Amino acid sequence: MALNNPPDGGYGWVVVVSAFMVMGLTAAVLKTFGLFFVEIQQHFDGLASTTSWITSVTIAIFHLGAPVASSLCVRYTHRAVVITGGLLAFSGMALGFLGLNMLWMYATTGFLQGLGISFSWTPAISIVSHYFSKKRALANAIASAGECAFAFMFGPFFQWLISQYGWKGALLIIGGIQLNICVCGVLMRPLASSCLLEFVLYAIFGIFAAMSFFVPPLFLVPLSYSLGIDESWTASLLSILAMVDFAGRLLCGWYANLHVTKTVHLLTMTITLISTSLMLLPLANNYLSLAIFTGFYGFFFGTTVAVHITVLADVVGMPDFDSALGLFMLIRSTGGFVGPPLAGLIVDMAGDYRAGFYMAGATLVLSAGFLVTLDQLQQRKERESQANTKPEKSTLAYPSLHLLKLQNRRYQEHDVVV
Repeated sequence: MALNNPPDGGYGWVVVVSAFMVMGLTAAVLKTFGLFFVEIQQHFDGLASTTSWITSVTIAIFHLGAPVASSLCVRYTHRAVVITGGLLAFSGMALGFLGLNMLWMYATTGFLQGLGISFSWTPAISIVSHYFSKKRALANAIASAGECAFAFMFGPFFQWLISQYGWKGALLIIGGIQLNICVCGVLMRPLASSCLLEFVLYAIFGIFAAMSFFVPPLFLVPLSYSLGIDESWTASLLSILAMVDFAGRLLCGWYANLHVTKTVHLLTMTITLISTSLMLLPLANNYLSLAIFTGFYGFFFGTTVAVHITVLADVVGMPDFDSALGLFMLIRSTGGFVGPPLAGLIVDMAGDYRAGFYMAGATLVLSAGFLVTLDQLQQRKERESQANTKPEKSTLAYPSLHLLKLQNRRYQEHDVVV
């Protein structure tokens, strides 16, 4: 449970830095896993749709494990759950190193890695919201930016690891790096403890958004290969993606913290822009154009991630935030589970990786519609609330106006007597 008056600073910034690291060691690893896609596909001689199930299982378990992680946080503290997540993530990568068969990859780099990410990511983002109130949007944006900062480095670094040690050796090394999640968990000091109609709409938005969010990073590398772009240049695309994603998160978090625009309006705007970017990205036919469109997509993706958890907190309120976050991740998991295989199936049918980007853009357009509906519902409730309070204000105002007129009349009578 959250404090009634979060510290909004102090040790909270240590927690933000720890969460920044956790985001990088979980979500950034998942985002750059596309570098392993072609290697694993060629090793097992599988289809794109078959290989994409590794990422699909990871994403699904990441979301399905969120309510479990939230419940464990209430019972055993955020610190304990993050440490457990770090150990699970390491186990998934270390066992994936064996690379026995595709089912083995589903169970290790899919299931165990997904559970480790869930047990690390969920408590990390949750505890930041507990430590901050007025600066919550900015704190969440900074913490989530760890995904971009690490993805910027992981792109070329993972490519180098694969070239030096093969994809199996790279998995083992990455698993060792993920053990640092446990160190971050130790720094997450527990705090003392002190609507439906809207949550459902936001959860449906989450399903469609999750169907899209994990598709572009998965197919960006294969798309670049299909255009004849060299591997070294392809790795730089992931670095560009991470860099502009980083900038988008911080800029959007800073802007949201000014409270100039309602957060749900800001999220609707960013979702619209990211869907437009995804629709334009397949138009690229060389490295330069692909880098430009990737930059636009990455920037608007960063702005979206920076505020979507803040919107959830605004919708449900902090007393119910932990349980709502877990339930939201559980519901959203259906989108993350279906999205990559569906996109892979569309790619196999079309024979072109561009089809996956069109699918992602279209589902994001649908998700924006539910945000618009959510905003209209909130505005209607606000109008009803204001309408209910007007009679009380009128009752108080009219006597004051009457007294003022009576007082003026007395002054006038006094002047006549004088």
